[in-house]
Amino acid sequence: MKQVTLDIPITADAAIVWHGDRLYLLDQRLLPAREVFVECSDAPSTAEAIRAMVVRGAPAIGISAAYGVALAARERFASAGDDWRSSIESDLRVLAESRPTAVNLFWALAHMRRVIEGLPPGDPFERLLTEAQAIHARDREDNRRMGDFGAALIEGPTAVITHCNTGGLATGGWGTALGVIRSAHAQGRVERVYADETRPWLQGARLTAWELVRDHIPVQLMADGAAAARMARGGIGWVIVGSDRIAANGDVANKIGTYGLAVAARHHGVRFMVAAPTSTIDLDTADGSAIPIEERPADEVLQCAGQRTTAAGVGAWNPVFDVTPAALIDAIVTERGVIERPDAARIAAHMGGR
Repeated sequence: MKQVTLDIPITADAAIVWHGDRLYLLDQRLLPAREVFVECSDAPSTAEAIRAMVVRGAPAIGISAAYGVALAARERFASAGDDWRSSIESDLRVLAESRPTAVNLFWALAHMRRVIEGLPPGDPFERLLTEAQAIHARDREDNRRMGDFGAALIEGPTAVITHCNTGGLATGGWGTALGVIRSAHAQGRVERVYADETRPWLQGARLTAWELVRDHIPVQLMADGAAAARMARGGIGWVIVGSDRIAANGDVANKIGTYGLAVAARHHGVRFMVAAPTSTIDLDTADGSAIPIEERPADEVLQCAGQRTTAAGVGAWNPVFDVTPAALIDAIVTERGVIERPDAARIAAHMGGR
């Protein structure tokens, strides 16, 4: 993957950039120490950036994949002319295989496929690029609405706990769970954020803390295992997290460690909120047991900053996500509003019966 610097301000809301004739993704693996972009010129390079976690966060993955479809169409039309539709199928498969759990990826690809089916003969690139940019813009707007809906649930001032990264870096801008926190802080409802470091990729330490410091929102980092002890001391009003997939019954797949937070929150009387766009709700998946859980290489757990921290011969179990049962969730917040005490009926009603 080609790393480049761009002459633009580096912000969480500019982590996905269409510049000139290429897609550029802020390399989140290097934050906060280095601020560089990875250049994506076709579908395989976009898929590799998603797989390698240059870009992560379900909404951001979906947006990046939509741009990847536009790049693929441009390349296929240049080589095959009006026969580009058949040859682009391999690019769509490459993008679909990049991350298995984030349903926004498949939502974006299905959406772009429907656009492709309705295109007239001729060069498809500009139309597909416009659609990818529209998906990007809609995500920013949806995040703002989600932030206001979620903030209204918080009686403040209080402190909150969050896990992984759910801000502008994980979305088209503003954020899902972090968007709720941003909106609530602006309204005086959240006075402090406790961010789990989120092992093994440390998205909370490297990314969430980076975003909050830039926004002048007080943040304290803590080890993942410290969250229950912090709740026991009081003063925590909510745990607020995002999601990579929400099943039809309200079960939520999110970064590994979320389930444990929900269990601790219920024990300590702390409310638990999931903020995610409706594109994260998968009505074709009945419950959490049917959500595919990605497992990544053992080395991510067995070493830190490139240095092995365990004895030779030690193995590792490294699931990226876990599933939090709907019964442990007080509210799911989307761009359409709030689903309190989520279950299959409430999810279906929120999605308009589909």
